[in-house]
Amino acid sequence: MNLFIDFVTPIFLTISILILIVAYLVWLERKVAAKMQSRIGPYLVGKPHGLLQPLADALKLMLKDDSSPKNSDRLLFNFGPIWVMVVSLASFALLPFVFENQMIKTNLALMLFIAISSLIIVGIFIAGWSSNNKFALISVIRIIAQIISYEIPLIISLLIPCIIIGSLGFIEIINYQQTTWFIFYPVIGQIAFILFFISSLAEGNRIPFDLSEAESELVSGYTTEYSGIKFALFYLAEYVHLFGISVLGSIIFLGGPSGIFFTSNFLIVFKALLLFTIVLFVRWSFFRIRIDQLLKFNWNNLIPISFVLLLISCLLKYYMDLVI
Repeated sequence: MNLFIDFVTPIFLTISILILIVAYLVWLERKVAAKMQSRIGPYLVGKPHGLLQPLADALKLMLKDDSSPKNSDRLLFNFGPIWVMVVSLASFALLPFVFENQMIKTNLALMLFIAISSLIIVGIFIAGWSSNNKFALISVIRIIAQIISYEIPLIISLLIPCIIIGSLGFIEIINYQQTTWFIFYPVIGQIAFILFFISSLAEGNRIPFDLSEAESELVSGYTTEYSGIKFALFYLAEYVHLFGISVLGSIIFLGGPSGIFFTSNFLIVFKALLLFTIVLFVRWSFFRIRIDQLLKFNWNNLIPISFVLLLISCLLKYYMDLVI
């Protein structure tokens, strides 16, 4: 019994802290958007800055009536949001976020993180297919094409630091960056980070790449038929996934817990929040592009650049090993 409690307690604490952080990421986005558009954003619930607004939104969504569309597949319709939320949270088991475990110490932690997080697309497809709604179906077709396409430059941009460092384990990647973060690695570091950032926007379904939720075309995309707590799970999972990508970027490119004056796991969260804030500025600064422009930009630009950079990194690592 004690072993079970010792195992469950840190997991429960981590998930609780993570959901609390993600809830306030929604508040942060609304505040940033309001600032950029000369508005005040959330203000009344929890004065002076609406700090209790995320809790009020969560309570409102939980109390809303739950409904299912006619002729939908009820089992899959209800299973979709649960799958997306569970997979989004499960990917954090591989990040050195709050506590250490054996999964973090494995040499393939990065690949396992990518493999688990990529399973989100299964839940999204299930939700769109089972909704019996043409808008939802078109939405999942778009997002499958988008995510599968942009996973190629995303994974390659993450492999480039691993090739230079010589490991797929987070511990080795963090130790390598104790003196210099990989983003400052001459030329290769900057290009790899740009590839990672652009691809992560597409993976996270954020403007200018949110083609699956284009309101003027698809109402609300694959969540059109969802309401109440089910819609809240999709909404929360999107932010959990985006925050996970931000944490991953802070570890791979920004040194993780390594800082100028001290080393702490708090710095992982702080750097991730900085990356997330940049994503917010991008979202509220650009227009949504068309689906053909999105795919053309990836296949004609990002993928060729990523493969060339991967080849250069392999050659550089080979000659570095010869010199050593």
